[in-house]
Amino acid sequence: MITVSFNIKDIGALQYIILRMRIGFFADMYLPHISGITNHIRLNKRFFEQQGHEVFLITFGSTQYDDDEPNVVRNLAVPVGSTGWSYGPAFNKETRDLLPTLDIVHAHHPFQTGSYLLNHMKKIDAPLVFTNHTRHDLYADTYARAIPYTLRHKWNSRYLKHFTSQCDLVIAPSAGIVDWLAEYAQCHTAQVIPNGIDLSAFQVDGSEGKNRVHLGISKEDTLFCYVGRVSHEKNISYLLNEFLSLHRLYAQAKLMIVGDGTEMSFARDFIKRHRLEDAFILTGPKDYELIPEYVALADAFITGSVSEVHPLVVIEALAAGLPAIVVDSPGISDTVEHGKSGLLANCLEPGKLAYEAERLIKDKVLRAKLSVGARERSLLYCINNTAGQLLDAYEKLLEAS
Repeated sequence: MITVSFNIKDIGALQYIILRMRIGFFADMYLPHISGITNHIRLNKRFFEQQGHEVFLITFGSTQYDDDEPNVVRNLAVPVGSTGWSYGPAFNKETRDLLPTLDIVHAHHPFQTGSYLLNHMKKIDAPLVFTNHTRHDLYADTYARAIPYTLRHKWNSRYLKHFTSQCDLVIAPSAGIVDWLAEYAQCHTAQVIPNGIDLSAFQVDGSEGKNRVHLGISKEDTLFCYVGRVSHEKNISYLLNEFLSLHRLYAQAKLMIVGDGTEMSFARDFIKRHRLEDAFILTGPKDYELIPEYVALADAFITGSVSEVHPLVVIEALAAGLPAIVVDSPGISDTVEHGKSGLLANCLEPGKLAYEAERLIKDKVLRAKLSVGARERSLLYCINNTAGQLLDAYEKLLEAS
């Protein structure tokens, strides 16, 4: 609970104690699963704790995982394939006992976690906050294809409408997702608070840490990198085919894929079938703390994904000075400015992404200009700024309650 102590010497100390919050982050999955949402939660949790707030992370999965941070509550759940998601039938006693002590309840997934929270919120005197991190329509097309198209989207849309209507604050990380929520879930009250990162971690010199030569990359090569899940919803097939077209024109084009996922066997098959072993570096999954030194080696970031809400991996690439070669879509186009911090293919048609990547190879002046613009653009997403906005929103909710 928010506590007030009168054993203080000045009004500044009183204000600090009054505003000290107990915050609960609720998520369907967390570490060891690696994702943009995991990193977002972890960064914000750490920032809030540094400001003196008490933050709890409540999630599902194995209770045997050894967490390296305080206040992580794990509800026993059964993993579903290799998706990283686990099914848990309900909150455990520790979670149920914790809920009434929280000042802010913040859901990061609407379905499992969100539905369980709705069952408890009527008994809890705390605002319910929800951040929509995902294009749930696109994820349903990937993970719920067994359900007829019309039925799955009708249910998805209705549930999101119901869930968001029960929240005291709905957060969208980008303006494009505000529009998507209004159209898909008839939620017209979402507020934009961007995702943020620790910029300093990515503002490193590529000569530090790993060396391009050790990866088989020469000075003449143009190294593109993709960081993230290697999965269907990330349009991995499209990315690989676009890179194949690019490499046939420019042998010096190389692609480093940092990550793993359900489509990795397809990616390896694709590389072998087209004899592209010399053009690809597959690093596998890496701990988040190691990602900056891999990103720093590249000349540009590239992805064919259109399922992003506000992609941290793109922001991280911008912070490292990498122009982003991306597809114009909600979330992406809110983050990358065409011709300033990257290049946007105007659609997912064959050749579109490869064309923008080709421009970067041919025009080194453009590449240098975009690199400067990328670093400037990333400043908008400093964790101190974005997490500060979130704390301000929490405080306004508490003042109004």
